[in-house]
Amino acid sequence: MRCCGRSSGDSRAGPPVADLAGWLARRRVALGFACGAAALWLSRPSWTTWTAGCAIALAGEMVRIWAAGHVEKNREVTASGPYRFSAHPLYVGSAIIGVGFAVSAASPVVAVLVGAYLAATIGAAIRREEQFLRGRFGDRYEAYRAGRGADRGRRFSFARAMRNKEYRAIAGFLALAILLALKARAAGAGV
Repeated sequence: MRCCGRSSGDSRAGPPVADLAGWLARRRVALGFACGAAALWLSRPSWTTWTAGCAIALAGEMVRIWAAGHVEKNREVTASGPYRFSAHPLYVGSAIIGVGFAVSAASPVVAVLVGAYLAATIGAAIRREEQFLRGRFGDRYEAYRAGRGADRGRRFSFARAMRNKEYRAIAGFLALAILLALKARAAGAGV
């Protein structure tokens, strides 16, 4: 579930301290590309780390697909599928993907960069999303968070996952896996 509000004030002046979480949440994709590019450049993958990292990242993408196949973003409080276990399974999946990327990269600097990015942006996005959900759904969201949310027994739908634009995360995962494979291949060839 996304919330897309802009804060008042001049955005060119940088984020006010009070709205840093909102600023990070709104720019997490752009920041992710920048951090990803830096991390890719700093990575030192081998075929062993690539294989292990991609397996971890694939597990994270599967969590994301499962979640996206259950959620009706901005329309309801979803309590089926992985939402029975986590209020934010899309972010859980993203964090697992990040761990997989860090493993693939085989670089402590990349691990720190990925960890800092995930902690800052996912934490900010969760705070902002929860504020939105409490405002929009009130008692229904509070009941869900307290474990009293009604599971509607919704079945997974791949079409729903695609309507939720999960194809973007899949494409990102594949692109990153390919780029890291190329870098591992170049390192293996002594280039």
